[in-house]
Amino acid sequence: MSTGRILVVDDDANLLELVKTRLEAADYSVTAALNAEAALEAATAATFDLAVVDMKLEGHDGISLMEELHENHPEMPVIILTGFGSIDSAVEAMKKGAYNYLTKPFDARELLLQISRALEKQRLTAENQRLKGLLEERYGFANIITRSEKMRAVLEAVSRIAKTESTVYIHGDSGTGKELIAKAVHLASDRKNHSFVAINCAALPENLLESELFGHEKGSFTGAVRSTKGLFAQAHEGTIFLDEIGDMPLPLQAKLLRVLEERQYYPVGGEKPVKVNVRVIVATNKVLEEEVKKGLFREDLFYRIHVIPISLPPLRERKEDIPYLVDHFSKKIGEQMKKPVKGLTPQAMKKLMQYDWPGNVRELENTIEYGIVMAEGPITDDLILQAKTTHEDVARSDSHQVAASPLEGPLKSLKEARAEFERAYLIRVLESCDGKAARAAEVAGKYRADFYDLLKKHGIKIQDFKTSN
Repeated sequence: MSTGRILVVDDDANLLELVKTRLEAADYSVTAALNAEAALEAATAATFDLAVVDMKLEGHDGISLMEELHENHPEMPVIILTGFGSIDSAVEAMKKGAYNYLTKPFDARELLLQISRALEKQRLTAENQRLKGLLEERYGFANIITRSEKMRAVLEAVSRIAKTESTVYIHGDSGTGKELIAKAVHLASDRKNHSFVAINCAALPENLLESELFGHEKGSFTGAVRSTKGLFAQAHEGTIFLDEIGDMPLPLQAKLLRVLEERQYYPVGGEKPVKVNVRVIVATNKVLEEEVKKGLFREDLFYRIHVIPISLPPLRERKEDIPYLVDHFSKKIGEQMKKPVKGLTPQAMKKLMQYDWPGNVRELENTIEYGIVMAEGPITDDLILQAKTTHEDVARSDSHQVAASPLEGPLKSLKEARAEFERAYLIRVLESCDGKAARAAEVAGKYRADFYDLLKKHGIKIQDFKTSN
C-alpha cells in the first residue's frame, strides 16, 4: 500500500527518473513532470500529499509553480530543489510557503527524511483540525441545549470571560455540565487551537494524581521505567480543567498553589523546574467555603482559584430545558445505537417534568439511554423506556410509544435496574475489547475520564479484563 502520493517536477529527465525510482522504492506513489504545465495538469487531475519542485524549470520558476499549486491545494507541503547558487531564492520560497529546500546534489536519504517529516506534520495538522472541528461541533455554544434564562445568563458570562486569562471557578451539582462549560470557555478563548486537558481530581489516589498532573522522572518510584510528561505540560499554551478540585488531597493543594503562583512545577523525582503557560479552570460540587472552615481545603488556594465564579443551576431550576434535552438525547443515542425513534407520550413527558432530577442532566441522559437500550425491537425518536418495580419489560402501546412514565414507582427500583444493566454492559464491553480502555470508552460512546468514573462507580477493575500476551 502506498504511503503517500508525491508529485516530482524537474526538467532534468535523468534526475527526475532517479528521484522517481528512489521514492517508489520507499513505497510512495510518484507522478513525474518535466515542466510546469505537466505538473499543473497532473495536480488538476489528482490530489497529491506532497510535491518536490526544482527551483529552475525551463520557462518557469519553482516559486511561481509552488504558488499555482497552492491555489488549489494550499495545505500541500512543497520541497524545493536548488543549486548552491540559488539558496537565497530557496529561502525566499520558504517564506512564501515551501516546507523546506535541498541543495543539489542531495543525498536521497535526506530527501526521504524531509518527505517523511513533511507528511507527518501535514497528518498531525489535519488531525488537529479534525479534532478541533469535532470539539466545536460537540461543545460549541450553539450545541449547548438550553432555553432557560438562567443558563443563557451562564453562556453570556462565558462569552465575556473566555478571552481573559483569569482562572475560572465553576460550581454546580453533579451532572449539571461543568466540563461542558469548561470546554465552551476554552473554545471561545484565544487558546482554542491548543490542547484542552481534563482530569477528575477525585478519581485517582494522591501519588498517582501528582504524577498525572506534573509527570515524573525515570526511576522516581517503583514502576517508573521512563520519564513522562504530566497534564500541565500537555496543556502548555492551552487549558487545563481540574474537575472536583474539592477532593484534591491537601499536600497536592500546596503544590497546585505554587504552580498557580509561579507558573512552574517540579515533576515527581525531578530537580529542575518546568515552566508552563496554561489557562486554569476548576470545578466542584462542594461548597469550598465550608471545606475551608473544616480544614479540608486550603484558604489561600480557594482565593487563588475563586477568581471568576460561574454557578450552574440544577435541572430542577431549569425544567423548561427538559423537552429540548430529551429530544437531543433521544436523537443522539438513537443514532449511536442505530435504532429508529418516534415519540414520547404526554404522560411520560409529564412525569419527566414533575421529577426533581437529583442527578441533573446526566441522570436525564442516562434515563433516556436506559430506555433506548432496554427496549425490545426498533424504537422511535424520543422513546423512553419504563422500568417498573418488578423489573418487568417495557410496556408499549400498539403504536410503539411509551405507555407509562419511566419514573413510575419508587425511584430506588429504577436506580437498581439501571445499575444492574450498566454494570453488565460495562463488563461486556471490556470483555469484547480485551480490557483496552481507550477502545472500550469509544465503543461505549464515553470520554475516557467518564468511562473510568463509571468503572469506579461499579467497582470494576480494568486489569481483570486484560488478556495476557
